[in-house]
Amino acid sequence: MMYSDIPSAQTLVLYFKSRGIKNIVTSPGSRNAPLTISFSKNPFFKSYSIVDERCAAFFALGMAQQLREPVAVICTSGSALLNYYPAVAEAFYSDIPLVIVSADRPSYKIDVGDGQTIRQKNIFDAHIGYSANLKQDITHAVDAVQFFDNGYGKETQEDIQKYNQEKIAQALAIAIHENSPVHINIPFEEPLYGTVENLDVAINVSENFVDKHNEIENWEEFISIWNNHDRKMVLVGVNNPDTIKKEVIEELANDSSVLVFTETTSNLHHPNFFPSIDSIIAPIEKSDDRQELFAELQPDVLVTFGGMIVSKKIKAFLRTYPPKFHWHIDTKKAYDTFFCLREHVKMAPSSFFKTLYTSKLVVKSNYQKHWAKIKEVYEAKREEYLGQIGFSDFMAFNQIQKAIPKKYQVHLANSSTVRYTQLFPMDESLKVYCNRGTSGIDGSTSTAIGASINFEQPTLLITGDLSFFYDSNGLWNNYIRPDFRIILINNSGGGIFRILPGKENTEAFATFFETAHQLTGEHLAKMFDFEYLKVTDEQQLSDCIPDFYEASKKPKILEIATPQTQNDKILLTYFDFIS
Repeated sequence: MMYSDIPSAQTLVLYFKSRGIKNIVTSPGSRNAPLTISFSKNPFFKSYSIVDERCAAFFALGMAQQLREPVAVICTSGSALLNYYPAVAEAFYSDIPLVIVSADRPSYKIDVGDGQTIRQKNIFDAHIGYSANLKQDITHAVDAVQFFDNGYGKETQEDIQKYNQEKIAQALAIAIHENSPVHINIPFEEPLYGTVENLDVAINVSENFVDKHNEIENWEEFISIWNNHDRKMVLVGVNNPDTIKKEVIEELANDSSVLVFTETTSNLHHPNFFPSIDSIIAPIEKSDDRQELFAELQPDVLVTFGGMIVSKKIKAFLRTYPPKFHWHIDTKKAYDTFFCLREHVKMAPSSFFKTLYTSKLVVKSNYQKHWAKIKEVYEAKREEYLGQIGFSDFMAFNQIQKAIPKKYQVHLANSSTVRYTQLFPMDESLKVYCNRGTSGIDGSTSTAIGASINFEQPTLLITGDLSFFYDSNGLWNNYIRPDFRIILINNSGGGIFRILPGKENTEAFATFFETAHQLTGEHLAKMFDFEYLKVTDEQQLSDCIPDFYEASKKPKILEIATPQTQNDKILLTYFDFIS
């Protein structure tokens, strides 16, 4: 076994191993050489090399998202670290345990004009679970340390070692137990490439983390409120697959006083659930009786769990027609999304609902049945509408979602992509993910590729053109499996801006908002050795889909070209039609 001869690098390796953190994503650099050497030469770790730091961070995030365990991403000093920030923010808001490790210059070389040097301490302060700024070892590069003031006074190496161990242990505890991104910043002085075969340090592998989750003391109050109201709404945001027990799903689905609104990203399915929220709300918005209809839909009790909600319409509705009681169920945090939050219940959703239904009291209500009839109407009208429209984003998503093979992992890019998927059914065997923490388009491809590494079944990324081209460096690595698939919806620009208020048919709008372009994915596919297919109409799409999912020696890109100026009209007309 080979290790860096720098104590802090050895210490980090030992802590990662003791905490079972195996997956290490590095980007090339010199200052991080002590870490690259130590991890890549140790068979316990699985090391990956991604050149682009922004892509590397999203690749690691995708891996951590799918494994539900910490994954480390390591970079050199300077601006390399800043490229991690989009993924750090996504991890922060999506509760993903991303471990950021940055090599830094010694403190006496900061702000003196040294190359690749910036102020790295606490750089992610607003979006990080914990920042561990380690101290520089004084037994390494002794001549340099003695020549400069290291800023630590008369501290011994033993003092520094104890401090560094405490900081690393705390950072990893927060990553593991709170599913939060953490940052470990380590200053290294040259020489950087020295190695030893035997470790010079030892660590205490025990952990003293205290679980701060609260126990509910007023269960009777929750149960009473639940049993004494006949209009309850359960709204589920981003939710990991297979986290809600089947008996809980059945209890909710068979409760006539409960509407369960789900999104594609919730990974929850039942015939009695309501998976297309906007198809319920949009017709009400357009009705002359909207106040009366919204009052009928307004819940007395709202229970939410999961991450961010995609639907803007449900947010607007619940802010205008708030419930009497809003409880958010989450072991970590609760956002007051609808400005009426009453309780943050710090426990797992399955445990909460299991206890809530212990009384087995049947609440008579027509709430679910009434809205189920409306759901049947819009589902029938959706099929009727599909038979009347031309080829478009709307029609393409319908075909795409019907044809995805069972048990695939599906990653959705943001903006139009994730919103269109809400309008059509998704098979319950699929595992669906999307970076909804910050809802950015910047790392969708990289995240999907990282998530595919350890997933047993194939992975499909559905992405828009701007998301795809923005993250094209995500294809620049050696870890893309032959069964990885990308469906690229190319409508020649940011089509969602044509749907949002403020659209103009002007050159300035096309340039600065829509970002109109004539690019295709063909040359990128060739450059990164993907098989490439392109379709421009409904029949071509139908004909090529079976071949697209066939086993192959290379990953594949299916590009679907849709009409730039028709998609917004077809989508908006759909909501008129089902009204």
